Formats: sequence, C-alpha cells, structure tokens
Amino acid sequence: MSDVTRPHRTAAVIPAAGRGVRLGPGAPKALRALGGTPMLIHAVRAMASSRAVSLVVVVAPPAEAAEVRLLLGEHALPERTELLVVPGGETRQDSVRAGLDALPPDVTSVLIHDAARPLVPVDTVDSVIEAVRDGAPAVVPALPLADTVKEVEPGKPGEPEPVLGTPERARLRAVQTPQGFDLATLRQAHAAIAVAGEGATDDAGMVERLGVTVVVIPGHEEAFKVTRPLDLVLAEAVLARRRATDGY
Repeated sequence: MSDVTRPHRTAAVIPAAGRGVRLGPGAPKALRALGGTPMLIHAVRAMASSRAVSLVVVVAPPAEAAEVRLLLGEHALPERTELLVVPGGETRQDSVRAGLDALPPDVTSVLIHDAARPLVPVDTVDSVIEAVRDGAPAVVPALPLADTVKEVEPGKPGEPEPVLGTPERARLRAVQTPQGFDLATLRQAHAAIAVAGEGATDDAGMVERLGVTVVVIPGHEEAFKVTRPLDLVLAEAVLARRRATDGY
C-alpha cells in the first residue's frame, strides 16, 4: 500500500517513569492519587477518550512495570483502545524512544503525553490529532503567557541572578501535551538528536532541531502539569468540579 493511500492510525505514548521528586517523597509521580485514582489512569483515560486513538503505550518505571499492568487492569478504560506497558529508561528521552519502539508498523502518527497532565480535555487531544492528520509534521498545544519572562544567568539556588534580557511576551507560549507527530518524523528526530544531561524534555524541540516546522494550536488551562504539591491541590479542585457538573 502506498503512503498516499495508507490509512491513518494514531497511538499515544505516555512516559511515566519519572520519580517526581518535587511532589515530595512517595510513589512515582504518575502513581500519585488524584481524586482517589492514580494520575496515570486519568492520563490514559484522557488519551483513550479520543476515538482517534486506538493504542496507548505506557512507559513505566522498570521496577513498577508489572504493578502498572495490574493497575490498568483494575480500572475501567475504553474497550476499543489497546493498552501496552513497556519499561522505561534512564531519561525521558530514553523512555519515549522505548515507547516508539513498541509501536506496531501500521501506526502513522503518535501523541506524546505527560502522565503528570492528567486532566487534558479530549477536545484538545482531538485538535492535536486533526492538525497532524491535516499535514503538520509536529503539533503542540500551548497557551499565551500571563507573566513577564526574564532571561537570566543561572546561579546557585536562592542567590540573585543577573537579568540578561526580557523576551517579548506576545511571542511566547507555554507548551503543553499531548504533542502530536508524524511518526516517521519523530523517529528521525530521536535517531539524529542526542541530548546530553537528563535528555530531551520536549519532543517538539528535538524535531525543531531537524529544521522541521512545529506548529502551535490553542491549549487548555486544565491541561496544566502536576509538578508541585500546590498543583495537586488545583487538580483536585478541577476534578471535583468536573464530577459535580459533568459526572466525570
């Protein structure tokens, strides 16, 4: 079958192997409870709620991969969506690559979604998929910034840092997930771009370094990342409102 007539199939990869130290000691971040249910389950449901997503790959901490498989089996998820759990790597980049390696050959596009963004609305997921299927090789949802941003010379924690510049706020966006990609393009980026240190934290940034155009679509205020204890408080409030008004 030629690429022109090849049907679209979209999968989602959820890297969930991080420890989430900023949330404090305890279980891996993705397994922290939100409204009595692990954040990872909320994130999987968010991806599986889109009828365009037929496969969700969860990249779990290697030591907890078996536990994550059991966890997914204990919670109600759409039957139409195939679920797969694979062990992650040392860095986020390694974990995303492990998820990509697990995808079957008929997948044409992929979403990369943070497990720590458990409340992204399905409309945002669908909008990202639609933009990729319309021909964009890389798509990110994002929001305009409310605060002025300063570029600084990093110093030691707690010490004053000299300001190097003030970017024009109108040109800046706070990027969210899921980020959507033509699968071949993202695989090319992971094969070509080696990032030192902790690895790449943003797959779209890797694609940019190939010289490929990344496009931004409107994000959603409820697609925020649960990173610190205060974020968890906000997420609980959003979830409570959804359950009260939408039967979520």
